[in-house]
Amino acid sequence: MAMGARLCCSSILFVLVVLLLAATTMARGGVTSSFWRKSEATEDMPMDADVFAVPPGPNAPQQVHMTFGDKDGTAMTVSWVTMEEAGNSTVMYGRATDKLDMAADGNHTRYKYHNYTSGFIHHCTLTNLERGVKYYYAMGFGRTVRTFWFTAPPKPGPDVPFRLGLIGDLGQTAYSNSTLTHYEATGGDAVLFMGDLSYADKHPLHDNNRWDTWGRFSERSVAYQPWLWVTGNHEIDYAPELGETMPFKPFTHRYPTPHLASGSSEPYWYSVRLASAHIIVLSSYSAFTKYTPQYKWLEAELKRVNRTETPWLILASHSPWYNSNNFHYMEGEPMRVQFEQLAVDARVDLVFSGHVHAYERSFRVSNVKYNITDGRCTPVRDRRAPVYITIGDGGNIEGLANEMTQPQPAYSAFREASFGHAVLDIKNRTHAYYTWYRNDDGAKVAADTMWFTNRYHMPNHDDSATKQ
Repeated sequence: MAMGARLCCSSILFVLVVLLLAATTMARGGVTSSFWRKSEATEDMPMDADVFAVPPGPNAPQQVHMTFGDKDGTAMTVSWVTMEEAGNSTVMYGRATDKLDMAADGNHTRYKYHNYTSGFIHHCTLTNLERGVKYYYAMGFGRTVRTFWFTAPPKPGPDVPFRLGLIGDLGQTAYSNSTLTHYEATGGDAVLFMGDLSYADKHPLHDNNRWDTWGRFSERSVAYQPWLWVTGNHEIDYAPELGETMPFKPFTHRYPTPHLASGSSEPYWYSVRLASAHIIVLSSYSAFTKYTPQYKWLEAELKRVNRTETPWLILASHSPWYNSNNFHYMEGEPMRVQFEQLAVDARVDLVFSGHVHAYERSFRVSNVKYNITDGRCTPVRDRRAPVYITIGDGGNIEGLANEMTQPQPAYSAFREASFGHAVLDIKNRTHAYYTWYRNDDGAKVAADTMWFTNRYHMPNHDDSATKQ
């Protein structure tokens, strides 16, 4: 009996210690990293930088990039530019470089922006792709042929592993080059890009030549795997003083999205099903209040999500809903007010954003109880809620945002003003391993890592309090 009593007391003591540690962890505030990069603006790489080199050969295809051509990854849309003449918009593709036995015909477009006229911008959708198969593809027939390759995404399923790269606000500075180099070394199967591509609008007259340099710079990755595009404020390119009153003109001519496949009326919000994830892209700079097309589409899209087949539910928008940086502080609040209840009710796992040129990860929090009269306007820990992650730190011309609000809000788990990128490594239906890599003097450093548990299969597990 005495032995049993001692064991019972030991067990109780162990449980109490565990509960105490858990309570301490839950009560612990977030971390503001002591690692700080310079905040001043940076220069874009010079126009003659090697990463902007025009490929050799007459009328050679350049700025090659690809994205989903449908909702489920059995089609890929390939885009490229020819400068001297239109040529043709045909792509040959197949399983070997010497056996390009399938063909797809596309089309081309051009646009003028103030004193700039674009090259011939081609778009061609490759269909009937087999899951997980490596394909080679070529274009430029009749002049200079260039060949690339990609691997078609796997069939969606609950335990299909996938590595998703996460990059935002990239631009084309030396820091941008480091970010892209580090992502290439990390390796991923696709990229979810959080908006703000070229920053051409930061140059006099919105110099659209900087769209061309960015396209050549990013080709080394996006010609070989699909990037999913979120539109940022630097894609708007609205400049009535230049006679340019059509928002998103350069972006929509250059970067198609699979919006029609997901029932969207505009290319700025859409969804795809990628391995075990259902990814929903939203537009911070299109109307989103109740009864607008975007709001109604999101309501309907969330009802179409099948969590037994694609358990990981991810949202992406450019402007963050939770942000403790003085730069762009509260700019995402209108969209949060409209969409947060939908996200919590749907048990969204993660919400990614850019815009703020720093990195931040939240705890699982929500702010949906406020009804004007009850005073409950402070975010609270909520296991039903997503984790919010801001990755606006690609390396752009505007520099870093390092004016963090003080004290660090209770909803903020980790924040740092550095350039970098992240990878979400989905393992199965219940677990995903996440890493944010800091650019550190030419090296990449895993500065923030987390195991995330799925809100559908493990809804009551608290992963937001544990920093690995």
